[in-house]
Amino acid sequence: MSHYDSIPRRHFQRNADRAMIAGVCAGVADYFGFNLKITRCLACISLLMAFPATMLVYFATVFLVPSASDPAKQPYFDAEFRKALRTAPRETLKDVNRRYQSLESRLARLERYVTSPKFNLDQEFKKL
Repeated sequence: MSHYDSIPRRHFQRNADRAMIAGVCAGVADYFGFNLKITRCLACISLLMAFPATMLVYFATVFLVPSASDPAKQPYFDAEFRKALRTAPRETLKDVNRRYQSLESRLARLERYVTSPKFNLDQEFKKL
């Protein structure tokens, strides 16, 4: 099993929890990492500019795209991290890499201390 198999796949789904009508705009905002209010404003503008095409696409999406399952049944995830990963993947991964390097250096210092004679001496003093 490779590392990429453990990464959850991103699927376009309607978001029933944040839906006003059918959750299409909320699903689009979640999928692309857009602001929900801006997505709804763009949908309204599209509705005014091209009413028949917008209605056709909206209703086709309602009938063809499944609604998202209950979030309580889904594993925990950080929504802000996923949004940042979708909008700026390179910067987000650099930030994650920097944090893990920091943790790696702290873990190395801890390992050096635990395996040093000073740790054994400190343990002996604590026993007294």
